[in-house]
Amino acid sequence: MAMTLDDLQLLLDVVNRGSFSKAAAVRGWSQPMVSQRIAVLEQDLGQPLFRRHRRGATPTPACEQFLPAASSALSALEGGRLAMQGAPALPRIRLACLPSLTTVVFGPLLLALVDETFEIRCNTDHSGIIMQELLTGETDVGFILKCPAIAGIQLELLYRSPIIAVACATHPLAGRQGLTLQDIANERLAPQQWGTGCDELILQLRLLRQVASPLHAIQPASAARELALEHGFITLMPALAIARDLEFGRLVQLDVVDLPPDHWDVMMAWRSGKRPNPAKERVLEAARTLAARWAGKPA
Repeated sequence: MAMTLDDLQLLLDVVNRGSFSKAAAVRGWSQPMVSQRIAVLEQDLGQPLFRRHRRGATPTPACEQFLPAASSALSALEGGRLAMQGAPALPRIRLACLPSLTTVVFGPLLLALVDETFEIRCNTDHSGIIMQELLTGETDVGFILKCPAIAGIQLELLYRSPIIAVACATHPLAGRQGLTLQDIANERLAPQQWGTGCDELILQLRLLRQVASPLHAIQPASAARELALEHGFITLMPALAIARDLEFGRLVQLDVVDLPPDHWDVMMAWRSGKRPNPAKERVLEAARTLAARWAGKPA
């Protein structure tokens, strides 16, 4: 059976979803159908493409080497379709970031790059999925939280954002100095789920809490922001995610002196390659300039 572009898309689907059964579900196929098609592809290429295990499938080194070519072939097909429609054949850069970073990343980057001679496509997902999309070539540059390295993916720390306690400017505790966790424990609380530190803090607050009401941890940052801004909640979240609200006084940082220190490591990730890609390099440069502004440094 000759290799088809649909086989290449199936390959990317399995890599992104981490299992044959999930890739099959998306297509409305049975799992054996996917296994059979992948087996034929492996036979054509002369290399095993996946390690099968009980939790799914992970790409082999040979598969990781083949992924850029598969992605390029699919991109070339899409480019040909656009050319037939008379659409301009501009280079395209695909960006992805966490939902909680969209406001501080996508908007400023698009403003910085609006006059460049390439098009930008933006998407959101979790860090692990973005890393897989970088591997398959479906994403060119990702903005994620610190996560385990993957061979062939470059990671660069852009900014370390502290976790802070915030409330709206009219909250009764706004402006008070020397607050403690005991002071905020009985308030309406909804911290953003920023990581394991959030669960540990909730446990600490629950021990101090004297009211019989739940403690909620929510995502994304926009949901925590709305609860603080519109509904009188105190939230704990990365300062970067609400930098504009703090700057204009819509939200204020509470002076909680015994708040355990924690932070978000915001990373930029991209696939290394031998071919120069001026559009991607321009995005990386603009992101570094943006990160310098976050840190209050001259660009």
